[in-house]
Amino acid sequence: MPEADFDYQACLLACARGEQPALRRLYQQESSRLLGVALRIVRDKAVAEDIVHDAFIKIWNGAASFDPHRGSARGWVYSVTRHLALNALRSNGREVPLSEEHESAAPSDTFDYQAHSGRIYSCLEQLDPARRNCILHAYVDGYSHSEIAHKLGTPLGTVKAWIKRSLAALRECMA
Repeated sequence: MPEADFDYQACLLACARGEQPALRRLYQQESSRLLGVALRIVRDKAVAEDIVHDAFIKIWNGAASFDPHRGSARGWVYSVTRHLALNALRSNGREVPLSEEHESAAPSDTFDYQAHSGRIYSCLEQLDPARRNCILHAYVDGYSHSEIAHKLGTPLGTVKAWIKRSLAALRECMA
């Protein structure tokens, strides 16, 4: 769980100024959780470790591009990592099927989103649980729409509609 007093935005601003201790603090604060995000997406520890390494290079080099009006600093850091992981998955040209082992290790109906602070979590809380799970499976776990439909036993078209409507509701709530 993130420290309540860790200032992600100040850390990114310090990185943008070239202050290496800020990157070190950010790494110590989030690297293990970012590794978990990358690992859930690519399902290969060595590749996930490379992604986290690349993410911190990208965070260091791109910290000045962070815009606090578009979202939280912590969310931006996770977004960088998630996009690199998804790009790695796409560039490998492979689709990794969900394994029984992975499904039993990941809770399908609950997420620990309430343990964190921020507007996005209160907005997520307002969504119907099934729709919230679709969003979280897609954007946290990195599942495709078809994987989510299979996992939830819901028609693919329904999952796509839920995600589309839920994203619109989240945009409205965040505005």
